[in-house]
Amino acid sequence: MSCLDCSCILRTPVEPLGPAELSQSSISECLVDSDLAWIPPSTGRNDMVFCSPNVSHYELQLEIGRRFNNLTSVYLARHTPTGMQVAVRITDLENCSEEHLKALQNEVVLSHFFQHPNVMTFWTVFTAGSWLWVISPFMAYGSARHLLKTYFPEGMSEALIRNILFGAIRGLNYMHQNGYIHRSIKASHILISGDGLVSLSGLNSLYSLVNNGQKSKVVYDFPQFSTSVLPWLSPELLRQDLSGYNMKSDIYSVGITACELANGHVPFQDMPPTQMLLQKLKGPTYCPWDINTFSCGESRMKNSRSGVDSGIGESMTHTMTSERLQIPCSKTFSPAFHNLVELCLQQDPEKRPSASSLLSHTFFKQIKEQTQNSLLSLLPPPIQNNRSEFLALPSTAVGTELGHITANQDDIDWEF
Repeated sequence: MSCLDCSCILRTPVEPLGPAELSQSSISECLVDSDLAWIPPSTGRNDMVFCSPNVSHYELQLEIGRRFNNLTSVYLARHTPTGMQVAVRITDLENCSEEHLKALQNEVVLSHFFQHPNVMTFWTVFTAGSWLWVISPFMAYGSARHLLKTYFPEGMSEALIRNILFGAIRGLNYMHQNGYIHRSIKASHILISGDGLVSLSGLNSLYSLVNNGQKSKVVYDFPQFSTSVLPWLSPELLRQDLSGYNMKSDIYSVGITACELANGHVPFQDMPPTQMLLQKLKGPTYCPWDINTFSCGESRMKNSRSGVDSGIGESMTHTMTSERLQIPCSKTFSPAFHNLVELCLQQDPEKRPSASSLLSHTFFKQIKEQTQNSLLSLLPPPIQNNRSEFLALPSTAVGTELGHITANQDDIDWEF
C-alpha cells in the first residue's frame, strides 16, 4: 500500500491561495495554521509545468533524500494525470521548530519570486493537514556531490567542472543582482536535470541585503544550521566580528566548491571547527590537487574517509563502485582553473571577483550560451535509468502517517 492510500491524507482538503497573497508576513501563518495551495504564475519558461495541488495525484515511488533533521523527506514521484516524473518534498510542520519554519518560509517565498533557469524552482506548494507538500522538477542527475560520490570519487574532469560551475555561478549572479547572499554554496546544492540544466538550490539560507527599502553594505547575521556548511563558509563569515560580510562571502564558497569538484573531497572537512577557522584565517590557500600530489591508493583512501559533505552526517549517499568513472591519478588542471580558485579564495573579500566578473573569467571562455548538450556529453546516462541506486519505499503498510517512513540515512545524498 502506498503512503498516499492513507485516509488521513486523502481526506484532507487543500484550498488555493493566490500568488498575490503569498507574502513574507503571511506565508508563516499559512504554513502552520491553514491549508495552502500555491501554483507559481506562468513566466514563459519552458520548464514551468502545472502540477495539481492534490495529494491523490502523486504516486510516491522512491525516497531520494532528507533534510531538516529528517523532518523533510524527498521522493521521486509520478504525477499521475500527466505521467511526468517530479520531485516531492514532504515536511512534517507540526514537529518543525520556529527556525525550520522560518527557513521554509524563506525558501517558498523566494522560489516564488526568483525566476531564472539556473535557480531551482517550485512548481506547486500546498499543505495537506500538517504536511507541507512541495512539487518541483525531478533532477535526474541529482546533485554535483551525488555525481562525485557515485561516478567521480577522484574528482571531476576540468571540462565537467567548467560546465557545472558556470551554471551555478549564473544562478548566483542572479541572486546577487537581486540583493541576496546565498550563504550555502556547495556541491550538494548544485542540481543537474536529465537534459543538462544546472540549478542552484539551498534557498533556505539566503539573506537579503535590502531591508525597509535600504540596501546594507555588510551583514552580521550568522546562518541557521551552519554546522553542515562550515567547510564552505568564508573566513569573514566565520569570524562573526564587527566587519561583517557581504556577497563576496559566496565567492569564497564557490572556490571551495571548485576544489570539492576537482578533488572529490571537501576542503577542511576532517578538521575540528577551531582548527578549520585558524587554517582559513592564517593558513595557505586551498587548491585543486594537481598531477601526482598523492598516489592512486592514497587518493582512494582519502575519498573513502570523506563519506559526507561536512563530516556532520546531514548529506548521505550510496556509492556504486562498479559504475564509477575513474579519473587518472596524473590528471592536471589548467592555469586558468587554478587562477579562478585562487581569486575566489582570497583572504581579503574585496580582492575576490564578483559573480558577474567570474562568468567572464578565462576559465569559462569555452562555454557557449547553450551548455546543456556539452554537459550531457561528459556525463553517464541519467540516474533515472538506474533505479537500483535509489532507496525504495517500504513495500508494506508503514502506518497512517508519513512520519513513520524510515530509511537508512547512509544511503541518501540529495539536497533538493
